[in-house]
Amino acid sequence: MTKNKSKPIVRLLRIVMPAVALLSLIVFPPWKEIWLWIAPLHDTVQEEMNIGIEHGLDGIIVYVNKGGKEPQFYSAGWKNRENRIPADPHALFKIASISKLYVAASAAMLVNDKQLSLDKPLTYYLPELSGRIEFGDKITLRQMLQHRSGIPNLTDHPDYPWGNPPQNNEEALKYALDLPADFNPGEDYAYSNTNYLLISEIMDKVLGYSHHQFIRERILNPLGLKNTFGSIKEVDIEKVMSGYSVGWESDVKNNYHASMIATAEDVGIFLRALIEGTLFTDEEQKIYSSIYVYEHTGLVPGYYSIARYHKDIDTIIIQFVNTNGGNSEWISNIIYDRIVKLLHQ
Repeated sequence: MTKNKSKPIVRLLRIVMPAVALLSLIVFPPWKEIWLWIAPLHDTVQEEMNIGIEHGLDGIIVYVNKGGKEPQFYSAGWKNRENRIPADPHALFKIASISKLYVAASAAMLVNDKQLSLDKPLTYYLPELSGRIEFGDKITLRQMLQHRSGIPNLTDHPDYPWGNPPQNNEEALKYALDLPADFNPGEDYAYSNTNYLLISEIMDKVLGYSHHQFIRERILNPLGLKNTFGSIKEVDIEKVMSGYSVGWESDVKNNYHASMIATAEDVGIFLRALIEGTLFTDEEQKIYSSIYVYEHTGLVPGYYSIARYHKDIDTIIIQFVNTNGGNSEWISNIIYDRIVKLLHQ
């Protein structure tokens, strides 16, 4: 495999660019967002969400699941801004990388079932990738699950076509093949979507059918989740919240992207089951705890999502925002943090 001579330059950029970003914030501070961050809290979750809309977010959904209480549903802004359709707290949404929680949970179950091994290498399961991914014969399933594989993130590739994304895993994987590793397996951490694409491929091969079917049979059906799907191709498109990216005029929800689809409520129910252990046997829970986290965010063009459990108040908060780009993710995070502070009161 040919070594990339530009790697030292990449390392230098990783050092320099954060400093440039910090200097930009000092010289050109986003005062509007800074004032939002430090402003006094409002009295209600709804008021905080309305402020997010005033700061440029198109639509927001928030689901609050506090232990022992009825869940609360909130929405603000637009489900579809062209047709002036108000945001619906029960709308379907592209949850993007939150789907990694479902994949990791499935992997834990398959490891417990002895159908997968955490310590076997990538090429044991996908021998056709020998020589196409550096250290493929040494990278273990465990390292991929933990983002400690060193496999380059395909969506970081400079030619990755966000405007017309790959239609399947084979097309997407091209943006991670025949590249030098970011680091030796197990020696560092770097979030990589390629890891979970490959894990999904491994599960499909081991199972002999789609891992989405496994997720439905072993996770969704037992939890009674009827509003979670493997992709946008499985649902009525009109039930999906529209998505908007800064700099793009039109709704981007029809752009295919490999994202699971779910309601905020379904994600919240799944997350509580994941955390409380009702999803797993004791052994499966131990395996999962050793390989992955219990919260996640998700980002694809037009969609930004947050799914977290706040132990000190025994509350799960799911937030969906159908705007990304520009300062929108920063605003979304500020609104989320303000809602968390409000619920602490």
